[in-house]
Amino acid sequence: MVAEKPVVIFSKSSCCISHTIRSLFSDFGVNPTVYELDEIPGGREVEQALSRLGCNPSVPAVFIGGEFVGGANEIMSLHLKRSLKPMLKRAGALWL
Repeated sequence: MVAEKPVVIFSKSSCCISHTIRSLFSDFGVNPTVYELDEIPGGREVEQALSRLGCNPSVPAVFIGGEFVGGANEIMSLHLKRSLKPMLKRAGALWL
């Protein structure tokens, strides 16, 4: 689910933190693939797999370039350190 897209976000439609992370990527001009775990078949199983990866809470879970980056805290930390945009460029998700 994550290997073929530059940015993948596992989210829940009712999660305001997930919405914030999706908005951040959108503001950068990145069009992530978003899987709403409360709306897709097998979403509960995916959520359990994310928990086993160390996602706590399980959403949002962000993958960039096929690699698990983390949740909201990790994404915001990367953004504040000015490391997120270069990571997105390397993954082919951001051109400028």
